[in-house]
Amino acid sequence: MAPKNAIDPRRMRHNFSIHATQYDLYAVVQRRAIEHLTSQLKNVSPEPGLMLDIGTGTGALAEELEKLLPNNPLVVMDIAHGMTCQARNRLPFAKACDGDARSLPFGERVFTTVASSSVYQWVECLPTAFKETSRVLQSNGILAVALFGHRTLFELRTAHQEAVHDSGSDRLSHVQNFPSLEEVSSALINAGLRIRSMASCYEVEYHSDVPELMRQLKKIGASNASRNRPRGLSSRRVMQKMISLYEGYRTGNGLPATYEIIIAVAEKTGN
Repeated sequence: MAPKNAIDPRRMRHNFSIHATQYDLYAVVQRRAIEHLTSQLKNVSPEPGLMLDIGTGTGALAEELEKLLPNNPLVVMDIAHGMTCQARNRLPFAKACDGDARSLPFGERVFTTVASSSVYQWVECLPTAFKETSRVLQSNGILAVALFGHRTLFELRTAHQEAVHDSGSDRLSHVQNFPSLEEVSSALINAGLRIRSMASCYEVEYHSDVPELMRQLKKIGASNASRNRPRGLSSRRVMQKMISLYEGYRTGNGLPATYEIIIAVAEKTGN
């Protein structure tokens, strides 16, 4: 049986690939995550050598990496072919390939720097994925990662869980859960990576209503990719109750959607 929040890679790949051309128009918080990550990278001095951007999306992070380390050759990779194509068009001098963070298509100790933003919250098993990252890093290589943490979209998740419970359904809420700071830290350490810096920060977007929020999430490909998502739409009763509960979070700026961004920089120790 699949875990409660197991991700269906095929669905995720499809969701992001078909929205690749419009991703940058709506990925506002994702852009902020890149800004936070590159700010941390400026405090690090990666060794000269080949760099890898895992889950490159449209190549926004990779573009910043090229500015920061212009003499280091770069490989961009994404699980969604549509995204890989967008990044390749944006960065014609970078090498591009499709690939899965859980099983990287590279040999051992290839890269001096690996970076990733807004990706690892979608990976089902962080320890396995970070071990893969460690495998392809050279000794003393740097991993710089930004991902969405446990408090991300807590308003939506809480409202949906309560709506499902109030409906009397025995089905669990299928709204995506995200890893905690402690889970990310443990996964990095278990992968043989020494954490050089790690912190989380919050970004809040405001929307006019719940349907607008849901449309924006869909536009960037962040639709529900759970293996346990119910077929068809959630019941009208559950959706109406969820919207009503979410209204309890409304402020003068609108309905908030909170994102916890975890930023970690780690170093591979040993061989």
